[in-house]
Amino acid sequence: MDVKNVKAAYFSPTGTTRAVVRAIVAGIAPDAGAGEPEFLDITLPGSRKKPLTVAEDDLLVIGVPVYMGRVPALLGDWLNAIRLRATPTVCVVVYGNRAYEDALLELKNMVAQRGGVPVACAAYVGEHSFSSAERPTAQGRPDKDDLEHAREFGRKIRAKMQSLSPAAQVPDVAVPGVLPYRKDSKLWDVDFIAVSDECTQCGACAEACPTGAIDPQDAARIDPVRCITCCACIKLCPQGARSMKPGPVLDASVRLNTLFRECCRPECFL
Repeated sequence: MDVKNVKAAYFSPTGTTRAVVRAIVAGIAPDAGAGEPEFLDITLPGSRKKPLTVAEDDLLVIGVPVYMGRVPALLGDWLNAIRLRATPTVCVVVYGNRAYEDALLELKNMVAQRGGVPVACAAYVGEHSFSSAERPTAQGRPDKDDLEHAREFGRKIRAKMQSLSPAAQVPDVAVPGVLPYRKDSKLWDVDFIAVSDECTQCGACAEACPTGAIDPQDAARIDPVRCITCCACIKLCPQGARSMKPGPVLDASVRLNTLFRECCRPECFL
């Protein structure tokens, strides 16, 4: 079963999942072949209104970050609208060096329920959303070793696909996780972002927000209900004008920096 076309979709507010997925695809499709790989970035709200369509000979790669040990809840509608036709699918989660808990199992199950056939799964480490220069957690991840690992994983996926006959039944790919899932996927509703006088109202934060939680006319106005604490606006502010207020998110960043300094490594399941 040769890989003719590769499609990839990812949700990646701070770019870590994007980097991992693109490295995996580079390993699967080292040359153009029948066509360039197609990427669908579903990070911004408008992009999640576009349905995912696949052809019968596509290989699909889906990558999401881990929030609270789960697949981000805001992706539920988009993922549940996918219609796959026995499409071979690679499921990828990226977590901030703490634990990915049930997220990979959940993503795999969602893909299978939509008609996909999981052929490979993986969990990679990306810099934690709460990481900062003062309180780093998995800073700089995925690094060059992670990305080379991801490319090699992609090459192994390609070899696995080529070893299967078109009529072959793909064996189940076992991944860690338990049912029922252990945590509620609902995130905190918390006002945690401080905006300093350095803010120039450039609008970069509002443009980057994956939920439209920031008022494009006033960057200091943030809807805590829509905010998913991804911290993309903090990390991407060109003026460094955004930071964490004292409170639960700042406290969590301190705990992460203290308790999860030992680097976790990628885990792949074929």
